Amino acid sequence: MAYTLSIRSLSRLEGVHPDLVKVIRRAIEITPIDFAVIEGLRTRERQKELVAAGASKTMNSRHITGHAVDIAPWVGGTIRWDWPLFHKLAPAVKQAAADVGVPVTWGGDWRSFKDGPHWELPRKQYP
Repeated sequence: MAYTLSIRSLSRLEGVHPDLVKVIRRAIEITPIDFAVIEGLRTRERQKELVAAGASKTMNSRHITGHAVDIAPWVGGTIRWDWPLFHKLAPAVKQAAADVGVPVTWGGDWRSFKDGPHWELPRKQYP
């Protein structure tokens, strides 16, 4: 089944680096499960709120510069947060990145503070 990004997801990609947008647009075409873009570009104020709530550990977030997006599985008309679903999404996003020639880093691959929804452009290639 082919999926498409919703109007809401597309609006949440506004201000995100065009290379990362290419990855997400390709990923929705090849994903085995539907997903939604939860957040892209973030203000410093929003980042402070997330750090205060324990949802983020840094004020040096790639979201603030438009170099990160959060996506989540969309199943049965609702956002889902169960890890097995993120593990189903990850190969599609990684394949999409390879398809469009853009490197990405997945928060689910981090050693500490694993972040299943989080995808970012690496700082080395995108300072």
